[in-house]
Amino acid sequence: MRCPYCKADDDRVIDSRSVEGGAAIRRRRACGKCERRYTTYERFEQSSLRVVKKDGTRVPFDRQKIRSGLLKAFEKRPVSSEEVEATVVRIEQEIARRYDKEVPTRAIGELVMKELKKRDAVAYVRFASVYREFKDIGDFVEEIRGMPKMPKRRRS
Repeated sequence: MRCPYCKADDDRVIDSRSVEGGAAIRRRRACGKCERRYTTYERFEQSSLRVVKKDGTRVPFDRQKIRSGLLKAFEKRPVSSEEVEATVVRIEQEIARRYDKEVPTRAIGELVMKELKKRDAVAYVRFASVYREFKDIGDFVEEIRGMPKMPKRRRS
């Protein structure tokens, strides 16, 4: 592993631990040359999984696209980066459980919406508005009416 600071190829692992429910390993490393510390992650790569888009094209599965969509939905919401990452892991694990070679974008979108609906109603509606291509305010109203009542959050 090359040091991200000085690019030296002389590091040592200081600490390793399982993260994301065992789906990845977090390693703290120290560079032997500049002595700076940095973190790396190892996770199983599902290189053969392909995503089938609406137009029928196939692209490699990219967990960062799920993470990006979640970050946009959770923007300015009280959700930590650890919670976002845990949500990505749950979605990724469910995809791996259900699909071997190909997964339709529709299935990914539905899994994301299911996770968002459990966690944050505002984030859910934000994501749904883009995913389901809401055309006007009526689409928002219809989606909100179909949601179960969420408990009110106490303001600090």
